[in-house]
Amino acid sequence: MGLSKWVNTIFRSSKAAAAATEAIKPSTTSPGSVGIENKAKTLSSQQQNGFASEATFETRAFKLHNLEEGPSTKVTLTKEDALKYYSQMYMIRRMETAAGNLYKEKVIRGFCHLYSGQEACAVGMRAAMRPEDSCITAYRCHGWTYLMGVSPQAVLSELTGRSSGCARGKGGSMHMYGKNFYGGNGIVGAQVPLGVGIGFAAKYNGTKGACIALYGDGAANQGQLFEVYNMAKLWNTPCIFVCENNGYGMGTSAERASANTNYYTRGDFVPGIWVDGMDVLAVREATRFALEHTSSGKGPILMETATYRYSGHSMSDPGTSYRSRDEIAEVRQTRDPITSLREKILTNELATVEELKEIEGKIRAEVDTATKVAKADKEISVEELTTDIYANPQNLTTVRNTLPLAELPHKRLGQAVNL
Repeated sequence: MGLSKWVNTIFRSSKAAAAATEAIKPSTTSPGSVGIENKAKTLSSQQQNGFASEATFETRAFKLHNLEEGPSTKVTLTKEDALKYYSQMYMIRRMETAAGNLYKEKVIRGFCHLYSGQEACAVGMRAAMRPEDSCITAYRCHGWTYLMGVSPQAVLSELTGRSSGCARGKGGSMHMYGKNFYGGNGIVGAQVPLGVGIGFAAKYNGTKGACIALYGDGAANQGQLFEVYNMAKLWNTPCIFVCENNGYGMGTSAERASANTNYYTRGDFVPGIWVDGMDVLAVREATRFALEHTSSGKGPILMETATYRYSGHSMSDPGTSYRSRDEIAEVRQTRDPITSLREKILTNELATVEELKEIEGKIRAEVDTATKVAKADKEISVEELTTDIYANPQNLTTVRNTLPLAELPHKRLGQAVNL
């Protein structure tokens, strides 16, 4: 089994990428962005005390749909932001590695979907978000939960079903929540209409915020998505639809499932942007552009991030029956988002090798400690299982039990996160 059409199309050689970029180049794209290799080209850097305080890069060109102009391909990265993004991506990678090991040890049970390889998508979007913005995603949500303010220990404890988890161990892998973070949703595609509702609420309440509603290429053919594209555009709802296109919906490649694999064009009257989802800086700039678009009253926008997952769809999927190990290795070696940012940082002297190793060591230690807590912590009591199902207990006084006529009482234990 050779490299898939997906890898050959998205992670092609620099020569092929240059030709494709020139072919789809919008009129507003600067000539300097044509022919850029997959990794961003350094334009300049500012030195301070012998080390760079910031550097400027050129990203791959963005593809546009129903837009006269798009984000700038010239991006600036400060040392502070570089180390922040690197730390966040490295933390997500270590957390997912720990989660995978806990699953193999049978400490984590049920469903578990890992985000390894896609870290630049979440970190880039989070970097652009404002305090008033919200996010809702599907079941590959561990990294997003951490970025939205939940500690690594609370994420891992939720995965193991322990009381110190962010949902008291009752949600597990697919149902994690935090301030302005609405999950973690287990029904394929169902989070997208909810995201439009969250955006509509922001507009109705005048918060000036927007909601980022994420889904994968596997969910992109759901009819409910096309319904809410239409509704969001009719109401000019401040919602950013994000298709994280990792090439495979479970075990089916995008080109086998979709007649139109240009997911950023699928919103019809909703404008769209294609972005290199393996470049955290490109994702950040595209998200900033999208937030500005929605905040100016122009309504929704659709963003497709071209990315890749290293693991299988879930822990029950080895991930090698529909793609080759060579394909996975090819992407790891040439397009890994963490390695790519590390090279940018070191090449432009934004930090030293020793500084990065110190960050990596602290993160490894933090995740190791969090893993031990997640394994040792206690589970909640049976009496607590039926608490906090509704924000208002009066809406549900009893909860059905395993036997008829043996209902359990519904009680309020804590305040709902986003009320």
